[in-house]
Amino acid sequence: MGLYLNTGNDLFMRAVQSQIYVDKSMMIAHTNRVIQTEQQFICVSRPRRFGKSMGANMLNAYYSIGSSSDELFDGLKIQTVDSYEKHLNKYNVFQLNMQDFLTASKRDMDRMIDIIVEDLCEDIGRVYPDIQMPRRMDLGNYMATVYAETKIPFIVIIDEWDCIFRVHQEDKEAQTKYLDFLRNFLKDKAYIALAYMTGILPIKKYGQHSALNMFTEISVLNPREYAAETGFTEEEVKELCGQFDMPYEEVKNWYNGYYLRGISVYNPRSVVMSMTGHDFDNYWTQTETYEALKKYIVLNIDGLKDKVKRLVAGERIPVRTETFQNDMTSVTKADDVFTLLIHLGYLTYDFDNKVCWIPNREVEQEFVNSIGDGGWEDVVAAIDDSEELMRLTWKKDEDAVARRIKAVHDANTSILQYNDENSLACVLSLAYYSAKRSYTVYRELATGEGFADFVFLPKHGNANPPMVVELKCGDTAEEAVAQIRKRDYLQKPREAMSGCQGKMLLVGIAYDKGSKTHICRIEEA
Repeated sequence: MGLYLNTGNDLFMRAVQSQIYVDKSMMIAHTNRVIQTEQQFICVSRPRRFGKSMGANMLNAYYSIGSSSDELFDGLKIQTVDSYEKHLNKYNVFQLNMQDFLTASKRDMDRMIDIIVEDLCEDIGRVYPDIQMPRRMDLGNYMATVYAETKIPFIVIIDEWDCIFRVHQEDKEAQTKYLDFLRNFLKDKAYIALAYMTGILPIKKYGQHSALNMFTEISVLNPREYAAETGFTEEEVKELCGQFDMPYEEVKNWYNGYYLRGISVYNPRSVVMSMTGHDFDNYWTQTETYEALKKYIVLNIDGLKDKVKRLVAGERIPVRTETFQNDMTSVTKADDVFTLLIHLGYLTYDFDNKVCWIPNREVEQEFVNSIGDGGWEDVVAAIDDSEELMRLTWKKDEDAVARRIKAVHDANTSILQYNDENSLACVLSLAYYSAKRSYTVYRELATGEGFADFVFLPKHGNANPPMVVELKCGDTAEEAVAQIRKRDYLQKPREAMSGCQGKMLLVGIAYDKGSKTHICRIEEA
């Protein structure tokens, strides 16, 4: 057993023995399918604290000939797969964390590469002392020699592969040296059976040094067949909520929202902390200061500020991800910023419809913290006033509600087409921002004979009245309320609130395009 080669299964054992362990072993079935094929190079990128290191530790425990892991995988899903026995503990496995080498080299790239080569060659000598190694310390020759003598191929697992691009953000020479090293280390080597890299960013693109072009990219933009292994799925979270007696809908509101090719994924770090602490807090965002988000969303480029306002209001924003250069500095337009924020976990992305949005309450609060100053006063004012707007709505003070919605509308005309009903919906999301604390809010909810513009359902233990809100441009507020009744938009809210006491509020909000006035009508049902 070495320091990097065939290091054992202790780290994965620690995960399996934890208070919460969610079985993601089917990821092994995907890697088994590509071992010693043209697709044997895999780069998995996803946000921090989304289980990347745990996955790397699992692969090491499963593949490494230095471990005896059959008992450790007993009862896990991978045991039912035909390829399970074929690859279990059959390979020489190097597991490297590039952040450790970067720190040891004091961020000097030449020195870092030298340390990697020296340490790995020495490790091979420790694990295989009876094999005579080449006189010159060359990593490729050492690995080829072991393979020639033992016929045991190598698997290379690299964690934090992209730390260089986050630390050496402007140093193109250092980045190029690093990519060249990885290419020479891994590409076209008969003794490599699988190379698996993890990081936050996908592989850097520029010139010939998209040179790791043999890798299949598995990212949050397109997780391919790995989508269910990227975070906790809805079924997994429901099961945890049952075990820990936690309200599923509230967990969903706080930590759900990452949309990966049709699969809804929860933030693993936050769910684990919420379950074990039996509470709700901004657990994932606490692992990094909000300044990390703020530095990008305050950039005054390409209408970025107005688009961020729309995101905070709950809108989904079209985004072109193809021009992003997979680094943290080549950011020249709003699409680049949003693509970077998707990779960092502050936004989620619908691959099929090419739109992004803020995934959940936890991340939404981080956006609000980031826009607390510096020209965002109109949005912050709307959010701060939203609590009072809720109270006025409950009191059925129609004139006061209309005045406050008009004020939010007027203050945000720069980001909205003033005469558009969708824009009015965006305004309403800002105006009723605080409702998310006590309500589950639905936009365009299928109910009755159509889609209700907004439905507000009180969360468990909350006595506030449920509300259905209909928006109209050009028609009257009375007509909006009449539509709620006529098309029975109350159907789903009525079913959801079955057994609860009290009245439902029907809120019609009309906007007159000519006079630019807002009228509100509130009735009980």
